[in-house]
Amino acid sequence: MPAGQTFTAPSNRVRLVVASSVMLTFISFWRAAAVVLNDLGSSAFYAGGIAEEAVGKAAPWFILGVMLFSFAVRAVYVESCSMFTRGGVYRVVKEALGGTFAKLSVSALMFDYILTGPISGVSAGQYITGLLNELMNVGAAHGWLPVALLATAHSARQLPVDETSAVFCAIVTIYYWWQNTKGIEESTDKALDVMKITTVMVVLLLGWGIFSAFHLGAHLPPLPTPSNLHFSHDALGFLGGTKLAGALGLFGIIMAFGHSILAMSGEETLAQVNREIEHPKLKNLKRAAIVIAIYSFIFTGIVSLLAVMIIPDSVRIPVYRDNLIAGLAMYMVGPATLRIIFRVFVVIVGFLILSGAVNTSIIGSTGVLMRVAEDGVLTDWFRKPHTKFGTSYRIINLVTALQLFTIIVSHGNVIVLGEAYAFGVIWSFTFNSLAMLVLRWKYKGERGWKVPINIRIGKTEFPVGLFCVFLVLLTTAIVNIFTKSVATESGIAFAGAFFAIFTYSEHRNKSRHKLSEQQMKEHFQLEHPESITRDALEINPGAVLVTMRDANNPFALKWALARTNTDEQDVVVLTARIMGAGGPEILDEQPFSEHEQMLFTKAVSVAESFGKHISLLVVPAGDVFAALVQTANTLEVSALVSGLSTKMSAQEQAYHVGQAWENLPEPKRQLTFYVVLPNGEAQAFHIGPHAPSLQADDVQLVHRLWLNFRRDPEMQSLHHSDIVTYALTRLATEYARDKQEILKGLRRYTGDDSKKDLQLPTTTTAPGKPDYSIRAPKPSADAGESNNHE
Repeated sequence: MPAGQTFTAPSNRVRLVVASSVMLTFISFWRAAAVVLNDLGSSAFYAGGIAEEAVGKAAPWFILGVMLFSFAVRAVYVESCSMFTRGGVYRVVKEALGGTFAKLSVSALMFDYILTGPISGVSAGQYITGLLNELMNVGAAHGWLPVALLATAHSARQLPVDETSAVFCAIVTIYYWWQNTKGIEESTDKALDVMKITTVMVVLLLGWGIFSAFHLGAHLPPLPTPSNLHFSHDALGFLGGTKLAGALGLFGIIMAFGHSILAMSGEETLAQVNREIEHPKLKNLKRAAIVIAIYSFIFTGIVSLLAVMIIPDSVRIPVYRDNLIAGLAMYMVGPATLRIIFRVFVVIVGFLILSGAVNTSIIGSTGVLMRVAEDGVLTDWFRKPHTKFGTSYRIINLVTALQLFTIIVSHGNVIVLGEAYAFGVIWSFTFNSLAMLVLRWKYKGERGWKVPINIRIGKTEFPVGLFCVFLVLLTTAIVNIFTKSVATESGIAFAGAFFAIFTYSEHRNKSRHKLSEQQMKEHFQLEHPESITRDALEINPGAVLVTMRDANNPFALKWALARTNTDEQDVVVLTARIMGAGGPEILDEQPFSEHEQMLFTKAVSVAESFGKHISLLVVPAGDVFAALVQTANTLEVSALVSGLSTKMSAQEQAYHVGQAWENLPEPKRQLTFYVVLPNGEAQAFHIGPHAPSLQADDVQLVHRLWLNFRRDPEMQSLHHSDIVTYALTRLATEYARDKQEILKGLRRYTGDDSKKDLQLPTTTTAPGKPDYSIRAPKPSADAGESNNHE
């Protein structure tokens, strides 16, 4: 490529291309459902006990009602996702009602997310502490415990349940804080595995529970009529002591429904995971929504019903209120040993889901705050990445600090946490449904799907179904204000504080972003093509793609420029912008952070010091490795150059790049991935099918075999490649016949110390040597082999 062709602007500004679409990997609807159920399923472990404590023995009917109503609420989210690929409360409300309501809605959503971690972690602690206390009682009864653990001759000392649960929750929260600070790898495989184990527990729980209910002749809970509602003092909230508390009627039904609403969560997670669902997106989204609805109805609803039917009234709330499923396991029909084993299994599954929900809450909260920060509602100070790990550690620190504060203030009381948690849940749903209702009139265009029922009179369509959903949510939210005093006070204070912070930060950012935008326009020629192509960047095939995330350590860019003649081979510097949950579908109006400006300025400065030309590219990404590989494949580059990660080795980086390459759709190009070390050396990894790097001994072995085989008169036309092909074919045949034996042999071979050097090639050229060696992977030598080579 002629010098300067990459930069076509008439001025001295450097072209900076901003990709409009987010680079994502796509998942099946089963995996999407598993991700949501890992969040939604956590409520099954505590919702039943909290609801019964508030409204009495009729609580399971209200939980079943909530789970049925969740079908309708989920339908609202499906409609919003059909309009906005990257939806969520903030995106939808801002589009329909403007920035002020968007900040209010996201403040309520943050209250929901912040409390998800503490209530899930404390609930997990309740299950574990309850099990330990139960096991110590069994040990004391059989004389197995040491004297130090005995309270009396036949009873064990008991751990304080709430305090122990709070300590456990704090430990789990700190653990996931550190994991997220380092950059935890999100995996749908893990979510799917957890749901497989959970499904086993649910099947056993339902089968054994239904059998036990019939065997015991258990009765259904009392019907959900006003006369069967028995509200606790705390459940009446501000209405306690008033005349209204004694004449509830239909209002009491709404109150009971509001106290059970915390069983319905996870809808925001569905909106965020929608962007990663594979084609056909809408069809698979609806499939995922149906799976989620049926699973949650059976798990949360039916299990709560069985718990009231099987667990005796004398112990259900006093003993098992906060670990209801564990109590259900203990009162099944069967041997005590089997029941204890099943309870241990329940606790293990509960730990997996509930502790995972702690992580989900940190990721979700961070994603939401990143989204509003990208919109200029939070200052760039929050977006500054960690110097070592590259994560948004300041937002993570803020979220974790708020969660730890909540744990300390609540003292591990699940009831208090549950009541407060319901505040954020109901108001985020209400804002979202209101926004969708407004959008029905604001945007008349065709939608992929609409919430039924819709009645058309003349040219006007009335969204009866959507309006009914909104009305139920709004009524429940207003009633909750009066019946949940702790939730109302803490929720309004929390949401008000966040709203004030958002408003102040946004006002402060406006002037700064205007100056920042002006500076970017002065130094860079900003372009926003609909798709990233070679034509958009004006580069030729075989370019070098260099990643850059740290302006202070541009080792990879220097290494690439030292080895590339930019008159013949283009260099593209890429930075990936990690998008938060509920982020925008396009980046045209997203302000550049101070960190990004420093990166681009440094990249241009380094290129100028080498006297060479570069192009700049910003790619929004959900997964960094997927974004890198998708961009490299689209631009048909021959080499991808990256610096050494601070949290993984070069081999681990290459593994993730290779996995992302394998997930690409056809056609996909081979490339070489270089990891540049701070000392200027680099390791090279071939990505895609390629000729293996054979050692000299291996080549000699093939040659000796070839010489021996050629002694046979009928083998005069034998090639070296024929020997390799025959060996591989035979290995494949034997592997199909006896996999374990072949694997055992390979393990012995690769475990041999003499074979430890079987690694991909390493390039160790000096950092300043201008050999222009970055090229496309060479074709296999065997491809041009002839008889003369033999």
